[in-house]
Amino acid sequence: MKPFCFADGQIISTEKASIHPMDVGLIRGYGIFDFLRTVNFQPLFLEHYLDRFIASAEKTFIPLEYSRAELKAIIQELIEKNHLKEGGIRMVLSGGVSKNHFSPAKGKLFIFAETLLFPPMEKYEKGIKLLTLEYVRPIAEIKTTNYALPVWDSMRWKDAEAEDVLYHLNGMVSESSRSNFFIVKDGQISTPDSHILMGITRKHIMKLACKVLIRPISLAETLNADEAFITSTTKKLLPVTQIDDREIGNGKPGPVALDLLEKFKLLEKELCF
Repeated sequence: MKPFCFADGQIISTEKASIHPMDVGLIRGYGIFDFLRTVNFQPLFLEHYLDRFIASAEKTFIPLEYSRAELKAIIQELIEKNHLKEGGIRMVLSGGVSKNHFSPAKGKLFIFAETLLFPPMEKYEKGIKLLTLEYVRPIAEIKTTNYALPVWDSMRWKDAEAEDVLYHLNGMVSESSRSNFFIVKDGQISTPDSHILMGITRKHIMKLACKVLIRPISLAETLNADEAFITSTTKKLLPVTQIDDREIGNGKPGPVALDLLEKFKLLEKELCF
């Protein structure tokens, strides 16, 4: 965590940020957040992240008392004060303190600046392992702070030397706990159409790929795909070469995933340098 954050309506020392112990965000796990990266001191895809954050506040009935322009100004000030050339900006809006300790109320806005470490290069070169988990995130289209199940289940991943999970229900896959999911079969890229967060990196990868089918994807066809990969703000694009004990394709990162990763890196440079 960097030295300065936004809380209580102002830029303050991060170590002084606090939340009321009866905030619904704390006692009920009800709140929203979003996370974006800075590249060369510039917030990457900022407008898209603000679109999602503002929409999430509206959908969760948590008042957000800051305009888009004010949020942009706060983020820019934090980047400058924290000298955040390459890092992360985390926006958190708590559920607020309500009379019945249950309903959403006036939320408290925090914006933090963070150091960001990408996965080691070995994972991009060799691919990663996912473990299947029968689950669908509640209100998946909203980036809520409710990560109780994957945090608990992450001890299983550690023991299995897996990067993350792949959610599925009734034989259909949706997403990873913190990433969107894609498969490739006979050169055709596909990504699930429901029970997912509309990822910002996902959106730009789809634009770079040009032809992506958004459709229901079964676990069975996933295990028989030629390639698979995940996308997220903190990972960009990571090839998936194993799901549970099953190799995907030939067990190595495929040409489609690797080509899209390079195109995404070039896009970053075009936008931020």
